[in-house]
Amino acid sequence: MDFEKKKFTRNQRISWVRALHPCPTLASLIEKFMDFLRKGQEEGEMILDTEGFKSMVNLRLLQINHAKLQGKFKNFPAGLKWLQWKNCPIKNLPSDYAPHELAVLDLSESGIERVWGWNSNKLTKNLMVMNLCCCYNLVACPDLSGCKTLAKLDLQGCVRLTKVHKSVGNATTLIQLNLNDCSNLVEFPSDVSGLKLLQNLNLVNCPNLKELPLEIGSMNSLKVLVDKTAISVLPESIFRLTKLEKLSLNGCRFIKSLPERLGNLVSLKELSLNQSAVEDLPDSVGSLTNLEKLSLMWCESLTAIPESVGNLQLLIELSINRSAIKELPPAIGSLPYLKTLSAGGCRSLSKLPDSIGGLASISELDLDETSISDLPEQIGGLKMIEKLYLRKCTSLRSLPESSGNMLTLTTLNLFGCNIIELPESIGMLENLVMLRLHQCRKLQKLPDSIGNLKSLCHLLMEKTAVTVLPESFGKLSNLMILEMRKEPLESLGTQEHLVVLPGSFFELSLLIELNARAWRISGKIPEDFKKLSSLEILDLGHNNFSSLPSRLCGLTLLRKLYLPHCEELESLPPLPSSLEEVDVSNCIALEAVSDVSNLRSLTLMNMTNCEKVVDIPGIECLEFLKRLYMSNCKACSMTVKRRLSKVCLRNIRNLSMPGSKIPDWFSQDDVQFSERRNREIKAVIVGVVVSLGRQIPEQLRYLPVVPDIQVNLLDQNKAILSTTLDLQGIPKTHEDQIHLCRYSHSYLLVLKLKDGIEIQVRKRNPPVFEGVELKKWGIHLVYENDDDYGGNEESLDESQQSVSQKLSNFFNSYEEDSQVC
Repeated sequence: MDFEKKKFTRNQRISWVRALHPCPTLASLIEKFMDFLRKGQEEGEMILDTEGFKSMVNLRLLQINHAKLQGKFKNFPAGLKWLQWKNCPIKNLPSDYAPHELAVLDLSESGIERVWGWNSNKLTKNLMVMNLCCCYNLVACPDLSGCKTLAKLDLQGCVRLTKVHKSVGNATTLIQLNLNDCSNLVEFPSDVSGLKLLQNLNLVNCPNLKELPLEIGSMNSLKVLVDKTAISVLPESIFRLTKLEKLSLNGCRFIKSLPERLGNLVSLKELSLNQSAVEDLPDSVGSLTNLEKLSLMWCESLTAIPESVGNLQLLIELSINRSAIKELPPAIGSLPYLKTLSAGGCRSLSKLPDSIGGLASISELDLDETSISDLPEQIGGLKMIEKLYLRKCTSLRSLPESSGNMLTLTTLNLFGCNIIELPESIGMLENLVMLRLHQCRKLQKLPDSIGNLKSLCHLLMEKTAVTVLPESFGKLSNLMILEMRKEPLESLGTQEHLVVLPGSFFELSLLIELNARAWRISGKIPEDFKKLSSLEILDLGHNNFSSLPSRLCGLTLLRKLYLPHCEELESLPPLPSSLEEVDVSNCIALEAVSDVSNLRSLTLMNMTNCEKVVDIPGIECLEFLKRLYMSNCKACSMTVKRRLSKVCLRNIRNLSMPGSKIPDWFSQDDVQFSERRNREIKAVIVGVVVSLGRQIPEQLRYLPVVPDIQVNLLDQNKAILSTTLDLQGIPKTHEDQIHLCRYSHSYLLVLKLKDGIEIQVRKRNPPVFEGVELKKWGIHLVYENDDDYGGNEESLDESQQSVSQKLSNFFNSYEEDSQVC
């Protein structure tokens, strides 16, 4: 009877046992039960009557999560072995309930304070599992003296618990004890001599526990000890835990040293000291011959690793990220099975030992954000390495020629390094799949051998100083992602010549994504561009070419075409019908746009500041268009307004274009929302007329959106929501622009609407930028059925027309604005 937790407006007592009786078959039982659930949902809260349990003499498992009971608990069958009652609402089980056969008691996530009240020694001798996880009100751990078979006790998240009952120390059958997140625990039994079988002790996030039992070594079966407490020392007796496999002291910020006899933990496989205050490791750590994982991350007081670490012949993973370690011991090269060495963020680490080449099994080496200035030639001896991370190694100027010997390397990440060039030997890395060179600002060229990287799929080289691609570039036959964007202002300052892509470039037939923004590509994009037949995303913004290939429509998989700030581009040829987004904003020389009626999947068209475009033929057919930005499109504004049809306005979410009028059927005052019976609110449309004053600096006109215009929701004059309108498309003019923003029912702006909520449009006070002027605004609420009609509406009165049709009428009848410049 696993009920979901529900909220009801009133209590309705239901006897589910009576509701189910009689049920001669399983099918009828299920049918009755489902009927009972429906009745419960309709009539109120689930309160189960225990009277019906009397006859269930063979009942062994009872699962009544989130239910309430009425009646006496002694009605439960004496043979019950498993009781799961999550979210139990009572403070303690009644004193008349003594389930002698019970093996599993699960009261997790309950409000219970004491399991059996003050007379707590009521546990049955057969109990094996007690789950009190997340019982946030539990104030006392049960007395376990009567428990002869208890194997698992889970007290995780019992935040009011301050001490563990001393009887726990004598629980001779206990195997697992979980005290994770007992944040107010201050006392653990000092006598733990009875915990001979305990294997797992979890004390994570017990920040007020300052001591572990001195005789913790008597827990001679312990395999896992996980501790994040306020302890300052580990008991010396810990060396007796010869079966311990995992010791975690993560976050123990008061432990400065470890016992010298730590090396006696001969079974230890994992030692984790992350975020501890440990200042040094004992030499005996080298005696942990079964250790597989050593983690010392964020050990800010640890400056060295002992030479004895070279004895850890089974070590697989060594993590020292963000520690204060200054150097790695030469003996580290003697670890034959080490696969992962992570030293990211070790800012004091300035070099690697020459012995690094002896790591015959290493597959991942992380040296991010270290002070390493060069790599030893011996690094080429890493015959199994697959991933090498050198992100933000700002002191690194070059890679050794031996780098080409790492033939198994698949990932090389040099993000933010100050390397000037790559070694010619890099072409030998025949298995390299990803090469990341983002923000290597001093990298001036790629080696000719780069064309030999037959497996390379991702070449990420944004914001580098590379200006010319080698002729061999087209040999990268498996290249799929090429990102080589530059900052527009940087490219103007650093490049003295315009760029022509090498002829071989168009042999990259598997290329899916190409970002060559601000490369200053000039002239005409050659017709061979159609050979890039796999392209899905193409960004050639901020370049200097004058025309696109006439056969661009042959890129039948292209979904996104970004050409912003291509200021010499004069025309758009026929585009692929697969396109979903087109951005030609700020193409100030653009005059002609081919018919777009075939772009049936188009959702975004951005033509902001395309002042010379005279028409966008076919725009009326774009039924999935959601965002149309045409601010400062002076020449085609009236023509496009005449073309805007009900079809293309049906799904519009954001629209901008020159204009100074708001539809007169919009409410041009604050709106107080009122619910309509049986008609759900579907959307809120906000229209504004905005202008940008002459005083706005030119560089601010490169922002993505017009700032400072907000929609506010007020409940009894108290602001409950404020959201800035998404007014994309910054016009390079001070003249008026109209913006429409449609917020559907999934937006918070609409979800928060209820009777009496006031909607208002305002300019931010104080503004982010001076000069943004809100001249007009209006609001229209769209209810169910207001915009659902798909038929012809020409013969209908305006009051009967859909919202989309009325918007189309508004734009179609728009008269040219006369503005004084």
